[in-house]
Amino acid sequence: MSKANWWKGAVIYQIYPRSYQDGNDDGIGDLKGITARLPHIADLGADAIWLSPIFTSPMADMGYDVSNYTDIDPTFGTLADFDEMVACAHELGLKVMIDQVLSHSSNQHPFFEESRSSRDNPKADWYVWADPKHDGSAPNNWQAIFGGIAWEWEPRRRQYYFHNFLKEQPDFNFHNPEVQEWLLGTMRFWLDRGVDGFRLDTVNFYFHDKHLRDDPADFRLNGTQAVKPYDMQYHIFSKNQPDNIAFLEKMRKLMDEYEDRTLVGEVGESHHPIEIMGEYTSANRLHMAYSFEMLGPKFTAEHFRHQIDQFFKLAPKGWPCWAMSNHDVPRHVTRWAEHGDQDAVAKLAAAMLLTMEGSICLYQGEELGQTETELEFHELTDPQGINFWPADKGRDGCRTPMVWEKDAPHAGFGRVEPWLPVKAPQAARAVDTQKGVEGSVLETYRALLKLRRETPDLREGRTMFAETEEPVLAFHRGEKTVCAFNLSNQPQEIEIDGIDETLFALEAQTDNGKVWLGPNGALIARLK
Repeated sequence: MSKANWWKGAVIYQIYPRSYQDGNDDGIGDLKGITARLPHIADLGADAIWLSPIFTSPMADMGYDVSNYTDIDPTFGTLADFDEMVACAHELGLKVMIDQVLSHSSNQHPFFEESRSSRDNPKADWYVWADPKHDGSAPNNWQAIFGGIAWEWEPRRRQYYFHNFLKEQPDFNFHNPEVQEWLLGTMRFWLDRGVDGFRLDTVNFYFHDKHLRDDPADFRLNGTQAVKPYDMQYHIFSKNQPDNIAFLEKMRKLMDEYEDRTLVGEVGESHHPIEIMGEYTSANRLHMAYSFEMLGPKFTAEHFRHQIDQFFKLAPKGWPCWAMSNHDVPRHVTRWAEHGDQDAVAKLAAAMLLTMEGSICLYQGEELGQTETELEFHELTDPQGINFWPADKGRDGCRTPMVWEKDAPHAGFGRVEPWLPVKAPQAARAVDTQKGVEGSVLETYRALLKLRRETPDLREGRTMFAETEEPVLAFHRGEKTVCAFNLSNQPQEIEIDGIDETLFALEAQTDNGKVWLGPNGALIARLK
């Protein structure tokens, strides 16, 4: 790949800063801690890191409520600490990407405090305001993701403001060109500081319907009732607006002023995510986009085949970024536990993900086969879990601290009690129990990352799926590489002609065109 296209086929390692390494003994991870642990990521073989938000924030939603877009929250350190981390990452050959939360700010942002003060101040139209209905009720039926209606009353203006998430996270009014230009300016600040790209939070949430039309009911429910009222609606007006396209093109124009930078957008959408991913990554908009389609419970060959196949059919000039875990969903080894032994599922998932066409996001601890932490209600910090317990236990279970040394205090995360607990099942999977251990999940990831880096077909080759029956997924990458996976805990046998050399085998054997895949087995091979 050219230097400018470093992101194409790259493996991006996601760091949740609060939980990676506590560098100053306050129980919370920080930039100095991340810098100290960067060699682990470089040694793993990733191409880049992505940091969840580190900006100044009251932390109502753990940093996704930003009160200053051009400074570091003291929890994580200083701008000098950030610069040191970027310099260290670059020395190690790692690109640096940071989260950009543009759809909304904190309600403690100075602009919102000004906006809410009156209807005629300079920032009056920077957020989404609307009059009540005649009976005093909210302007429409839009729901908030974290519960309740998506409108909050402001007595000073005698109006409601819109918030897709918490009431502490008011949505910006992207129909105001001044808002767009200011937000682009905050991105320029970080580009000038040397970041190599941005992960765009909720990239399809930027614009709302100007007419504030009601969202219809979700036609897919068929009489069933979701846990959240938000999930009972089809969000065709509160997000996914066509106006978004022009702003993405503005954003790409800004990025193109700099060398070798990239954008990856998170598409938070359950109805037509692949179509949006394709639209957003075509025609000089985003470089990449990823959805939640591989972040759920589905674990079938047909499901994974459909996601990849549909993306490249709908967006032949677009580019996806696939992930199986992140900071918002239960860890995939736990989600898919019924399909095999824990380590076997972890290794199989790694082999599938790291041979997919597109770019890849790995979530910290994924390389250890880390599982979801079982937390009690009193241990929660996440508003989603607190609001919807026990039907939805929230996101804290995947956000517990990274484990480095099994027998060290708090598994090596830090010397004082951390903000979320480190429990025994997670500590048992610490880095020091797996590093250098042949066949461990960590060493399997390292081997697969090396293979992906050294095999052009796995980074650049197009995908052609083989006709296989469940539970086997098989495809060619480029002209010379074939991959096969058994998504069950029962042995399977298939035929693949022309195998010349086995590049990677996980409970797999070949014999004269016959391929035996053991429980959760995988094979990557070079063809004649």
